[in-house]
Amino acid sequence: MNALLSASLGLAMALAGAGAAVATTAQADDRPLRIGVDVPYPPYQEKLPDGSLTGFEVELVEAACERMQRQCEWVEQGWDGIIPGLLARKYDLIASAMNITDERAKQVLFSDPYYQVPSVWVGQADAEIDPEGDLSEMTIGVQQGTIQDEYVTTYHGEADIRRYSDSGGVVNDMFTGRLDLVFTAFPLAQERLFSDERFARKGELVTGPESIYGPGVGAAFRQRDRELAIAFSEAIQGLKDDGDYQALWARYFEK
Repeated sequence: MNALLSASLGLAMALAGAGAAVATTAQADDRPLRIGVDVPYPPYQEKLPDGSLTGFEVELVEAACERMQRQCEWVEQGWDGIIPGLLARKYDLIASAMNITDERAKQVLFSDPYYQVPSVWVGQADAEIDPEGDLSEMTIGVQQGTIQDEYVTTYHGEADIRRYSDSGGVVNDMFTGRLDLVFTAFPLAQERLFSDERFARKGELVTGPESIYGPGVGAAFRQRDRELAIAFSEAIQGLKDDGDYQALWARYFEK
């Protein structure tokens, strides 16, 4: 286990000794919890016609705020300035599909990881294909250099793997029938492929192994706000323990 993941998971270990004190502190603070977010990135963050935000991560974080007895206040921020905005105290944390990386951990403190951006197999709706079976006769499209490329190369190297410099090439060749399967990030498939009834998800969503996908997405805090990060991780874990997390995940991804 690398040092970054050990540090992230250490938040959970710290809960046993600090949980009661953290809960008391979190409950005593009645200020809105300001959350930096870059929108849109469906299905994680989306803006409704009335200007309000929704999406899997938005709903999850709002549920965590409720458990912490804090109000949420979303602050929109472009991605390029999202970490500088946190460090400048424009908001208290970032919850914006941010993958935990060693480089980012030099600037911010991450919560425990709370989801992976899943990958998905996409094929012709009427084709009977099991992605966990033999794909040696399949032509599979992936974007070159992505985790999807690495996954397919590792587990289905016997297939005819076609690698594209951008996602547009993958999508275009799927539409023109040059590919049997596409393996891509779920948000891209939802936006550009599932809107066409000719295509459908094949098999289960893929979120591992960690050796390829990394530890996952976490909320980012200022380094000195460890107590708040622990309280947030505790709230997310509570949602998982109660089954609320799984129900929310199923509503967005198990369709």
